[in-house]
This record gives sequence, structure tokens and C-alpha cells, in this order.
Amino acid sequence: MIEISREHLIALREVPRRIPPRCSGRRVHISAVYRWVSRGVQGVVLDAVKIGGSTFTSEEALQRFAQALTLAVRPARVTNNTYRERQSELADTAKRLADLLAPNRSSGNKTLNADVAANANLTVPAKR
Repeated sequence: MIEISREHLIALREVPRRIPPRCSGRRVHISAVYRWVSRGVQGVVLDAVKIGGSTFTSEEALQRFAQALTLAVRPARVTNNTYRERQSELADTAKRLADLLAPNRSSGNKTLNADVAANANLTVPAKR
């Protein structure tokens, strides 16, 4: 949402001049800007306000729009682990979790194992 008193308003017709031209050297068409406001791109809509008969956006709204689009198109990190590698990782994680949750059986009190606590950046309470 645009806050008129805090953000620098610009008319939608000025937006193509405010953003860099495309690779072909041509500027973004004004109809694309209106489409960004009305329908958006990949679920991201450019914020705008209508004052009288004119529609405005802000430089800050353009920045938010660009950041949201950048995050929307970044592919998720793909790991190429084989089935066996993934099963091994899951087993290791399950063992570490069990070690963290299980009490230290050798001392009889309910403290974490010192080596597990050190790996998890936890502190082990002193014995009384």
C-alpha cells in the first residue's frame, strides 16, 4: 500500500522512463505498466493510487515490485542427491534429533550430552 505522505509519487505514464530499457534497447510500453497494476506478473501486483483522474505509483512501490518479482522467479535450490544419499541424510538427522531429545543416561540426570550440546550451540547446566 502506498503512503502518499511518505513515498515519492510518480505518474504511471512516467514509469517507462524511470526503469532501464530492455535488452533490445526499447522501453517498457505503458500498457505493460497498466497491466502490472491491474493483473500483475506471476501473482505480484504493482501498488498504485488513483487521485482524481490520474493513477500514480511510487519509486518505493516500484522497488517493492521488482524485489517481489525477483524472489518469485528464483528457482528453488535443487539437490541432486541419490535415493541412498537422501536416506543416509535422513537417518543421520533422526539420530541427531534422538540424541538431542534423549536424556544423558550415564549420569542419571536430565541434561543433554555435552558433545551434542556443543554441536547445537547449547549450554549444559552445571551439576549441583
